Amino acid sequence: MKIIFEIQRRKSVQDKPYIRKLTLETQDTTVVEALDIINAGELADDPIQWECSCKQKKCGACAMLINGRPRLACDAMLSEFPKGIIMLAPLKKFPNVCDLVVDRSVMYDGLKHFGSWLEGEAVCDDTGIAYEASRCLQCGCCLEVCPNYYAGGEFFGAAALVPASRQISEADKTDGKRLAKAYNEHFHKGCGKSLSCKNVCPAGIDTERLLVRSNAAAVWRREKRK
Repeated sequence: MKIIFEIQRRKSVQDKPYIRKLTLETQDTTVVEALDIINAGELADDPIQWECSCKQKKCGACAMLINGRPRLACDAMLSEFPKGIIMLAPLKKFPNVCDLVVDRSVMYDGLKHFGSWLEGEAVCDDTGIAYEASRCLQCGCCLEVCPNYYAGGEFFGAAALVPASRQISEADKTDGKRLAKAYNEHFHKGCGKSLSCKNVCPAGIDTERLLVRSNAAAVWRREKRK
């Protein structure tokens, strides 16, 4: 099959991005494997920079914009694009380092600031919620499509909701109050409930279900206690 790639390139943060067009003749494979072929062939002297680890939809590192939609490159088959044109660009909600590489540290810093961990013993009272939340890849695709999220803001997006929903369900009374306060400040107040995050999650996490469960545990119970 013949695929025309239009790839956004950028040497460093000081350089302006530009589009590199090239044609690849190959059998049906993933975008990840296609990038490997390109880097080993036509662009061997100037390979495209991108992030990857598992190539099996387990790490979330290869998240990028594929024809304008945030996806994992290891989960996108060439045959999904019948017109034979694939445009690759870095996620826009994070600083672009070079080519398709972005700095997602702001997302991780948000989780640290949120305090997404338990300080005491945990008792899991909802294994369904715990399992659902544990599948999050922290890839950032949910933040890319969220109309309320921007890097550096007080709203941390679904990337914070997912781990929080698990911790809130397992926290004891003391720890639960701390997590509920952080949840209200950094998620509940800023979420417009567009649920665009649910539509793009590579892991298929039901963020609507986690949202309802977390609101019940961290917001509505607190309001009732007042």
